[in-house]
Parts: sequence; structure tokens; C-alpha cells
Amino acid sequence: MSQYSSDLLRLLDVRGYLHQLTDAAGLDALAARQIVPGYGGFDATAPSLHVGNLMLIMLLRRLQQAGHKPIVIMGGGTTKVGDPSGKDEGRKLLDDAAIAANIASIRAVFERFLTFGDGPTDAVMINNDDWLSQLGYIDLLRDVGRHFTINRMLTFDSVKLRLDREQPLTFLEFNYMILQAYDFLKLSRDYGCRLQMGGSDQWGNIVNGIELARRIDGTELYGVTAPLITKADGSKMGKSVSGAVWLNAAQLPDYDYWQFWRNVDDRDVGRFLRLFTDVPIDEIARLEALAGAEINAAKIVLANEATALCRGAAAAQTAADTARRLFEEGDAGGALPVHAVSGGIITLVDALVALGFAASKGEARRLIKGGGARIDGVKFDDEATVVAVGDTEVRISAGKKQHGLLTN
Repeated sequence: MSQYSSDLLRLLDVRGYLHQLTDAAGLDALAARQIVPGYGGFDATAPSLHVGNLMLIMLLRRLQQAGHKPIVIMGGGTTKVGDPSGKDEGRKLLDDAAIAANIASIRAVFERFLTFGDGPTDAVMINNDDWLSQLGYIDLLRDVGRHFTINRMLTFDSVKLRLDREQPLTFLEFNYMILQAYDFLKLSRDYGCRLQMGGSDQWGNIVNGIELARRIDGTELYGVTAPLITKADGSKMGKSVSGAVWLNAAQLPDYDYWQFWRNVDDRDVGRFLRLFTDVPIDEIARLEALAGAEINAAKIVLANEATALCRGAAAAQTAADTARRLFEEGDAGGALPVHAVSGGIITLVDALVALGFAASKGEARRLIKGGGARIDGVKFDDEATVVAVGDTEVRISAGKKQHGLLTN
């Protein structure tokens, strides 16, 4: 039973999104009596967002599902500066044309998760370059900068991390938190925005915006952060054995996206169903209670639902059919060969030999270089590739007809 009275906080609570709230009672009361415009910000550093951004996208989706208004801020302005949060080093700076192209590419994904339009709860997408590029430097220092102390800014984790490691933090990046705080003030004034959401690494930036609006306008704003998601094995959400799990199909095929969700750790299935799908809570409770090999049925539901949200129902169905067909082909001549990996780590070369797909390491290397080796359907042509095997088996393929499984 949730402790909250508003549909918004009850929904966020029951599905596991809440980590920190600046004023839980105040936001709960506001959301219970009116439509709350709330925003999340995304910098446009690549043509696609990745699974690591999905938590905030889902927060905006839940906001709309609860009857409120999502505001998507594309950081056309802040991308020029670079957010130091969680970064060990400064990011490569992009020019205006590259940033504009990235924003255009990213928008298509949001249109799958949110309903855009002119209605009171319809989502809107705004580029913060529209106002940040118009700011005069002296005006910013005088009107906004005077509300920030260096003493306080030095206490934020995003700054301390870099300083503690004696890594450079440019003055440009140091200004990022001021610009993000100004975004919240600007959105409050122009759009009636009352809520900012983000990952827990954004807590300091969110609080800065709330305090700035209170000092300058006397407006009461609110902040919610979600927990940063790591997988059960401790690895960072958004990474797979083949690299970043991109949301756009142009950067990652539908089948590979589906396979990422299909191959999650058994321990993550229930949590990921709550966070990243619309499957009802009661059904999730049933699925996560499945034991042994039956948990694979829950993983297929997760893969189908998560892929349908991001790529569309047709893409999810095609990916599921492809996976089923691959296993049927592999089983056509009998059971798939299985190799138990000691310690959970094996090179792709050794895996091909162990499964009987290559008679020697030299033959395995030639197979890999020729593009004939795949891990969970993804082609790898680097003979130094290492395969990590967790609770879920990993599928190794040689050519189109040889398939085997690695287990831990």
C-alpha cells in the first residue's frame, strides 16, 4: 500500500522509480489537485540515446500516464558545455550542425513513448539553446551567478569526483550546473513547469534549480530522482557484451535490442518489468515468481514488451520469431552443444573450439576474421573478443547453422 495520495507518486512508488524527493508531501498535494508540468533533460551528444537514458524517458511516460504534462528538454545549449556528472573527463564538443542532426534523430524515439500535441497533458519537446544562446555573459553573471557560491559547488559529487582524481574540470563544465538551474527557472516562468526529474547523479543540479527559482521568483518547485540502475552482476545499465545498447534502430538492430532484454540476469527480471514495461503489477508478481528454466518465459515477456515500446510491436514480434527460428534450426539435428565456462569468462576463440565449431584456435581466428562468429546473434570480427557468461546462457553461432550455448 503506497503512502501517497496522488496517482503520480503512487505509480512511481509501486513501480520502483523513487529514490529522492525534495518535498514529497508538497509534490504529492500538488499532483493530487492539478496537472503538473514536469521535465527531464537530455543532451544531444550522439544520434541516439541508449538504454541508460531509458529510466528518465520512462519517468516522463509515467508522468503522462498519471495525467500530467511531460516536457522534454533537448540540451542543444548545454551539449555545447558538457555535463561533468558521472564523467571522468571532459566530453568532445560538437558544433551546431552536429547537435541539430542528433536532436532530429533522437526525437523519433520519444514519439513512441509519449503523446505529443497541444493538449493540457500532451508532451512538448523544447531545445534549451533557444534561450541559453541568447544569454549575455555579464547578465548571466549578475542575475544568476550571484546566487551560487563556489563553496557549495565544490561539494557536489560531479565536481568532487574529478577533483579527487586530480583530473581537469574546465571552467566551461563548471558552469553546466548554473545553466541547468537556469533551465528550471526559465521553464517555470514560461511553461508553468513545477517538477524536474532525473537520475540520482542529477540531485545537486535539480536542487540548484529549485533554490534559484525560490530566490529570484519565490516559486516553489520540486525534484524527483530515480535510482541509478546497475544490473544484478554490478555492471552498468546500458552496456552489453557488444557495447552501448542504443534506442534507435539505425544504431542497433531490433533483434540485438530484443536480445539485450532477453539475456538479462534472472534477478533483474521483475525489477526491469516494473521499470521498463507497462505490464501490470499483478502479472509481474506472477512472472518474477517463476523458477528454474521457467524464468525464461518471463524474460521473453520482458524482451517483447520493452522492444515493442521502443521499436514497435512489429519489430518485437519479428525479433522474437527470429530468436525462436534460430533455436529451432540449431535443434534440428539434436540438442545444442553446451560448454560450461569456469569463472564466467572465456575468449570467443576458446568458445568456438570448446563447442566443436573449430578444430583449432587458428581455425577459430579465421572464422572470426571472416565474419562467421556471432554472440547472441551479433557478429564479432575481433579475435580478442571476450565473452562474459552470467546466470543466463550465451548463444555462440558459427555460420548460419551451427549454434551452441555457454553456461556458467
